[in-house]
Amino acid sequence: MIIHLVKPGETAASIAEQYGVSAQRLIYDNQLQDQPDLAAGQALLVLIPRIVHMVSRGETLEELGERYGTTVLNLVRNNPFLLHQRNLRAGEAIVVSYGEEPLGRLRVSGYAYPFIEPDILQEALLYLDELLVFSYGFTFTGELVPPRTNEEWMLREAGRFGVDPILVLTPFAEPDVFNNRLVKAVVEDTWMQQRLIQNLLDQVQKMGYAGVDVDFEYVLPENRVDYASFVGNLRQVMEAYGYRVTVALAPKTSKDQRGLLYEGVDYKLLGQNADGVFLMTYEWGHTYGPPMAVAPLNKVNQVVSYALTEIPREKILMGIPNYAYDWPLPYVRDVTVAENISNVEAPRIAGRYGAEIQYDETAQTPHFTYWQGSNQHVVWFEDVRSIRAKLGLALGHGLKGIGYWSLMKPFRVNWLLLNVLIRLRE
Repeated sequence: MIIHLVKPGETAASIAEQYGVSAQRLIYDNQLQDQPDLAAGQALLVLIPRIVHMVSRGETLEELGERYGTTVLNLVRNNPFLLHQRNLRAGEAIVVSYGEEPLGRLRVSGYAYPFIEPDILQEALLYLDELLVFSYGFTFTGELVPPRTNEEWMLREAGRFGVDPILVLTPFAEPDVFNNRLVKAVVEDTWMQQRLIQNLLDQVQKMGYAGVDVDFEYVLPENRVDYASFVGNLRQVMEAYGYRVTVALAPKTSKDQRGLLYEGVDYKLLGQNADGVFLMTYEWGHTYGPPMAVAPLNKVNQVVSYALTEIPREKILMGIPNYAYDWPLPYVRDVTVAENISNVEAPRIAGRYGAEIQYDETAQTPHFTYWQGSNQHVVWFEDVRSIRAKLGLALGHGLKGIGYWSLMKPFRVNWLLLNVLIRLRE
């Protein structure tokens, strides 16, 4: 595996020739089909196969798996374009294996809305252990409010790929708006809480979920202990039926961190009362804030380091952002609004406008500025370098795994990097 930094004037073809790999595959792996101009400083993943099989007429993946002592799943992970082919094509080059040995095992998770594009979901499912379906809300009488788009098709796809689907519970009284009055009601009202827990159990059993992920944000400080107790009560019921309960945690760096996002979240109590936690280690750079990395590695490390003082490492999943932001400049507080874009679109913009991509060594994150006519912009995004750094952080701390917010945008190079660096489920 090589991470190549593009120099001015280089093309996908010239880079492929330099490393003796297929230009077509380099373009596919890095999703360069819609990027005619590479950007200076752009990081490309160059995968060097150890074994490549040239397909003969009539061969099947099952036959190749048996021949090379591997699985169909691993073959498709190495060649995700096979997801959308009914049969192998004579003369086609299939990567059987790469030279790298995995650095370690991480559980891989990710959130997705039911309106995700099927192709994007299917590609992600190749590499996931669990799929977090976002999301169910609830009412002040403890009734569940299902997602606006039916999620049954996602559960069928998860089952087809052998991935555990998880129901995500959020305190939404209206779509996509967190309501801490709902949190206050459910953690303080015993009848409402019991009703909600029973409804969750019924829905998990009915739909075939493997558990529940609780994502409550802006919990009031006075509800800190009761919120953790609610998670424990939910776990006690779910555990009796073989289901698990996890909880998403705002990114705290100290026990007494101030702010409505943090004060109602007790890492120690929630870690004790849940089967696992998902650290939301992203959104330092955000839609309404000043331009900066979405998940600077130094800040992520501070959160993980604090979490390890309160929660066993075998319960912790570290969040990774699968999105980027494009800010118009100059930034004006309470006025400037950043555009949410994909990590694939970011270097396309740099190439389109002739911008050179820089890399912040402290944040371990790429960024660039560009001019669109008379308007200047700055973009912070994730690339193969920053993802490698985040995987290294999770492995270095011995965490249970990683999780993506969210799976909604394409990011193939991320999955291919995972495939060679991490020991994935069999």
